[in-house]
Amino acid sequence: MTAVRVQQQAFDVGAELRALRQTADGQWDTRVGAVASFVGTVRDMNEGDTVKTLVLEHYPGMTESSIQEIIDQAMGRWPLFNARVIHRIGRLQPADEIVWVGVTSAHREAALEACAFIMDFLKSKAPFWKKESIPQGDRWVEAREKDEAALKRW
Repeated sequence: MTAVRVQQQAFDVGAELRALRQTADGQWDTRVGAVASFVGTVRDMNEGDTVKTLVLEHYPGMTESSIQEIIDQAMGRWPLFNARVIHRIGRLQPADEIVWVGVTSAHREAALEACAFIMDFLKSKAPFWKKESIPQGDRWVEAREKDEAALKRW
């Protein structure tokens, strides 16, 4: 069972973790021995500049499909029971939660590795456009070499 949501609204990490651990009928999935998750937040500094806001844009349909493909790759690579991704779009402030990745598995190694895999691929392969507002004006956020390098470990 997987899910992808791209949305403007904030999300409740606790509620998402509980939902991740449940079966389709709302019962606790007793096969789950490990839950791994990652929450990304908007930083107030980037490349030495103060970030006032971050605006994220996406191409509806294409972005969700791209994220689902990343989840599908993770599901094929590790023995996962569930994987979900929530990514926010729109105008965000420093400290706002921007992305959440959650996975469940019988064992921690699979859960931790799959969570890191999904996040590394989201960073480089999911089509989002990010614009920062800094004291000097607005600027687009470019892909980083370290994000591309992170993909090579997989």
